[in-house]
Amino acid sequence: MRITIGRAFNNDWTPIDSRSAAALRSPPPAQEPAAIYPRFTARLVQEALADTPVVFVMGARQVGKTTLVRDLIDASWEYITFDDIAQAEVARADPVGFIRNLPPKRIALDEVQRVPETLLAIKQAVDENRTPGRFLLTGSANALLRPSVSDALVGRMEAVRLATLSECEIAGREPAFLGTLLRGEAPAAGEVRVRDHLVRRIVAGCFPEPLLRTSERRVAAWYRQYVNTLIQRDLKDLPGIGHVDAMTRLLRLTAVLSGQLVNLADLGGRLGLNRLTAGKYLALLEQLFLVERVPAWHASEFTRLVKTPKMHAVDTGMMCAMRGINRRRLLGSPADLGFLLESFVFNELRKQALWVEEPLAFHHYRDKDKVEVDVVLESASGGCYGIEVKAAASLHARDFMGLKRFRRVAGKRFRMGVLLYDGDHTTAFGEGLYAVPLGALWR
Repeated sequence: MRITIGRAFNNDWTPIDSRSAAALRSPPPAQEPAAIYPRFTARLVQEALADTPVVFVMGARQVGKTTLVRDLIDASWEYITFDDIAQAEVARADPVGFIRNLPPKRIALDEVQRVPETLLAIKQAVDENRTPGRFLLTGSANALLRPSVSDALVGRMEAVRLATLSECEIAGREPAFLGTLLRGEAPAAGEVRVRDHLVRRIVAGCFPEPLLRTSERRVAAWYRQYVNTLIQRDLKDLPGIGHVDAMTRLLRLTAVLSGQLVNLADLGGRLGLNRLTAGKYLALLEQLFLVERVPAWHASEFTRLVKTPKMHAVDTGMMCAMRGINRRRLLGSPADLGFLLESFVFNELRKQALWVEEPLAFHHYRDKDKVEVDVVLESASGGCYGIEVKAAASLHARDFMGLKRFRRVAGKRFRMGVLLYDGDHTTAFGEGLYAVPLGALWR
């Protein structure tokens, strides 16, 4: 499935692919060539519709859920959105009657989190008629976290996550990095030094709409408006928020704390909240698909492993906009570049993991000696893969300290350790350890 999005560029925003810069500068909209992005998640939705009564496409606001659904449906579907206030009010007043009175067609129901009561009514309808593909839902909040909803729809619904655009989708290439890793092969790339490209991509982020913008300033303006909308609309709609101002500050703090360990007591202290409330508010941001907590990898036989989770914001463009970071500042701040690059790589791996056959669990590794591995992948069969991220092009033996420690601790479960760096070739650094160009993520 390919989604069409037009883009324009001027001289202070370098194109992110190899298309002609002159062509991309054509004036919008009708005369402008369209950049076509494949959404690899579309095939997962199609597969689920073939054998499951209800399919729920979930993801953050503005990641392209509605566009994806509209591209999948045809005249045999009835499309309804709860962004339509009148429709939402009717459904909220009588959810069972609303669902029962729908046309005898397949139903695409957009922004279902606005009227979660309809999910229980959909369950009743499905129990009467379990035809596959009856309902295609979208939501920008994870309604499945409500126990009454998740329990009612067990065996009747499949949830499909739609993330922001991956680098592979933007580049128009099928993802191969994780598949190569799971085959026990070291990934390689034809890229040579991608630092400038990465800095631009980190600042631009991966939401579809900012890729239409013509400059860094306009991209940052979009993200600031996006955050304001979240604060004024979505955060206030979430149940159980007693301190909206604290929730707003927490959202902004995630831009600073991404890639760091989550200390709820410290986080609560910054917000004027207790530890439990801080944890609850962070979970609500996870429910909106804005952050993700990554558990620590641990083994019962090793007691010196830190068990504190790490947090990543889901988009570096939003992080940069909230912190006032542009490309020039990022190039002059190695520490900021390092943290942002780690989140950028984590998010790219997380997206690609949605499309591989074997389920992958994400962790990080840290022990009490403060030896770390940025990302640990654990396959369903128990194999463990360590991934370290380095923004520089030079390599030193000490760069592999974390991967070597993890190899020893993981023992027979260890499959491979990869150090992603800004280089131009894949190099072996001992048994099961490789330095791999960052460009291999999307090549």
